[in-house]
Amino acid sequence: MRKRNNSPTEQPDSGSLLEDDPDLKQRTVRVTAGPLADDRQGPGAEVHAMKPFRRLTLLGRLKRLMLWLLVVYVSVPVIVKLCPSIQAKLVFLNFVRVPYFIDLKRPLDLGLNHTHNLYLEPEVGIKIGVWHTVPAHMWREAQGKQGDWYRSMFSSTHPVILYLHGNAGTRGGDHRVQLYKVLSLLGHHVVTFDYQGWGDSDGAPSEGGMTSDALFMYDWLKHQLDDKTSLYIWGHSLGTGVATNLVRRLCDRGSPPDALILESPFTNIREEARSHPFSTVYRYLPGFDWFFLDAITANNIRFASDENVNHISCPLLILHAEDDNVVPFHLGKKLYLKAAQSKSLSGHKVQFVPFPSSLAYRHKFIYRSPELPNILRYLFAK
Repeated sequence: MRKRNNSPTEQPDSGSLLEDDPDLKQRTVRVTAGPLADDRQGPGAEVHAMKPFRRLTLLGRLKRLMLWLLVVYVSVPVIVKLCPSIQAKLVFLNFVRVPYFIDLKRPLDLGLNHTHNLYLEPEVGIKIGVWHTVPAHMWREAQGKQGDWYRSMFSSTHPVILYLHGNAGTRGGDHRVQLYKVLSLLGHHVVTFDYQGWGDSDGAPSEGGMTSDALFMYDWLKHQLDDKTSLYIWGHSLGTGVATNLVRRLCDRGSPPDALILESPFTNIREEARSHPFSTVYRYLPGFDWFFLDAITANNIRFASDENVNHISCPLLILHAEDDNVVPFHLGKKLYLKAAQSKSLSGHKVQFVPFPSSLAYRHKFIYRSPELPNILRYLFAK
């Protein structure tokens, strides 16, 4: 048997050292289990080592996302307060043109084959787009006719409805077109237009401008009509604020319309903004009024229908769906109660017609009601 050479120059056997020294073996195992031994371990061990790291990464991303959401949440009211014009844009939404890619010069494309498109000037150098839909039974006669024929039809005894639409979209909005068709089938002329800054009309939006445009259109219609022809005003949503502004002016000067119809109305713009679904995330924020509602007032936007009804003296009809998800039903009911107590409306028909949630008319589908013709006949009856 050969003896082991224990000379200083000879390297000891690693296996024997591990066997002789258990502590060294344990330390070596700990070292080989570290990162330097990655290539010595199987793929399963690598995945197991990465799981805690991945959990930490996802948690970090979630925290970062929450931080960004908090920054945005805090920044929005500050930006609105510093730039009140942003709030005005959110009230009018005139930049939202739905449906897109329609030619407002061609109402025929939307199924209105008895409608004429024209442009009028409420101010020098400012044109607004107008549609005139004749009663449906005239549709055959209307084919191929131009503006002169349509204007001559105002001499008929058929009543005229001046329709004031709400924010966003144009006079060609789908639910608006459907209402024109319903009213036309009932034997009415329907005249509607886009306020300055909407659709293909010139100018920029403002409450004063919208009211002035409506007053101009009313006076233009009165000039076209026979004294015996009834002229009604119909406002929807934000258009109800324009409508009450208009009718208040008309009553103040002693020339009220034959009736006022308010579809999905609110009391005033501050209460509507506070109740709007978009304000839900900020409604309980301290200083909500100061940040958001005062910004609306700073733009001279009030639409105070609850004040206007105290100066209106003509028959009034309010239509509101209980499941309205834009203008809450309770605001329409509150406006009706104000109107019912108004001294100026004493002696006039003041009617409130609710539509149950089961009908799913929401904010803009009341035109679907089969009861609408009877409701209007009662209002228009002398």
